[in-house]
Amino acid sequence: MTTLVVCLDRTDDVGRKTGLRSPVVGWEAVRALVTDVGLADPEDSGVNSLLETLRVAQNLRDENEEVVVAVVSGDRESMVSADRAVATQLDELVAEYDPDSAVVVIDSAEDERLVPIVESRVRVDSVDRVVVRQARDIESTYYLLKQFLADEELRQTVLVPIGLTLLVFPMLASFVGPAEGAAAITTVIGVFLLYKGFNIDELVTRLAHQVRESLYSGQVSVVTYVVAAGLTLVGLFAGALGVSTIEDAPGVVVPTMQFAFDSVPWLAMAGLTASAGRLLDEAIGDDPIRSSYLNLPFIVVAVGLVVRGFSAYFLEQQHVIEPFVVPAYEFGVISNEQFVVAAGERLALFVVTGIVVSLVGAHVASYFSTSPDEAELADGGSDDLPAAGTAPETPSGPESMSERTDGGPPTSRTDATDDPDSTSSADVDSNSSADPDSSE
Repeated sequence: MTTLVVCLDRTDDVGRKTGLRSPVVGWEAVRALVTDVGLADPEDSGVNSLLETLRVAQNLRDENEEVVVAVVSGDRESMVSADRAVATQLDELVAEYDPDSAVVVIDSAEDERLVPIVESRVRVDSVDRVVVRQARDIESTYYLLKQFLADEELRQTVLVPIGLTLLVFPMLASFVGPAEGAAAITTVIGVFLLYKGFNIDELVTRLAHQVRESLYSGQVSVVTYVVAAGLTLVGLFAGALGVSTIEDAPGVVVPTMQFAFDSVPWLAMAGLTASAGRLLDEAIGDDPIRSSYLNLPFIVVAVGLVVRGFSAYFLEQQHVIEPFVVPAYEFGVISNEQFVVAAGERLALFVVTGIVVSLVGAHVASYFSTSPDEAELADGGSDDLPAAGTAPETPSGPESMSERTDGGPPTSRTDATDDPDSTSSADVDSNSSADPDSSE
């Protein structure tokens, strides 16, 4: 197998600095060329490219491969003539050495454009890009920009907003002023970045797909979701209306608590409606109901109670709402007088009730989501025990033999001795092996 290790020089820097004509072929010729180029221009990156060519060739030789080292240069007149010169030299190398594959060594983005010419004449196994450490950042930036421009999604995400900004800003600056135009563009860019950062486009696409599937399949949750959306709007309106009734409220804590106090019942009803619809869809379907859907209504009620209790506590402390008064009532022999529940007691009652509701929901979910087999095992049943009236299975095969060798009880032979005409297969085999002519 012959490998061509070729160093490409599109602008003919080697020939211009040393006066040599390409191609330069052979280990010693390329090694001498390194010295000539280095003495002519020590700062040229072509020296590193030539040294990399020799290093690659040496590594391939160490692996017992036949290697042809060559340096191919273009022309300084034009890019077309340079590419044609490289193509002609490659044709000469292929015709003379007939390589099976090639390893291309380049040191710039300009030389990389010659790689397709090499690929059209011989199989290219590797492209070795030599980047000088001092110029690594510049070269790396170029390759990153090249990959960026090759990605259509990145172009649309970055270049399109920048282009629209550059087009819209002069118009806004002319009509409404530079400050207003810059503020409007900054707002749009911020919204766009948040839109992409939170993957809102994927969420909207997924939501639209789910809505379409729900409409086509006739799920009950479609109606309950619409009702839940309506209850949510009612809750938000009730909370805003409650905040508007507060006069001279310092800070934002009291209005926030008032909004939560008035809107939480409606929002909890919306959550219950949505979860009930989803639970009905799961019950109608063939699959077993998951515990999360069973537990969700209880969690909604528990959270609503806790939020309602805390908001009522803060509002009562600020004398926005009146304390909770338990009226007097009489039911048979049981009666009580009217009394007032303190703010702390009221909060504790709501929190404890929420915790109890969540625990009940967890218990209900775990009970109804347990399969019948698991329930039997939990009650002490065992699937390994034989049913009543059935004989236990007699072990056979390797398992029975292992039990016997481990000291287990021998197999009962009562059935065989009860019938004198019956013989075991083991006896027949032993007798036949002892005396072929004998019969029992």
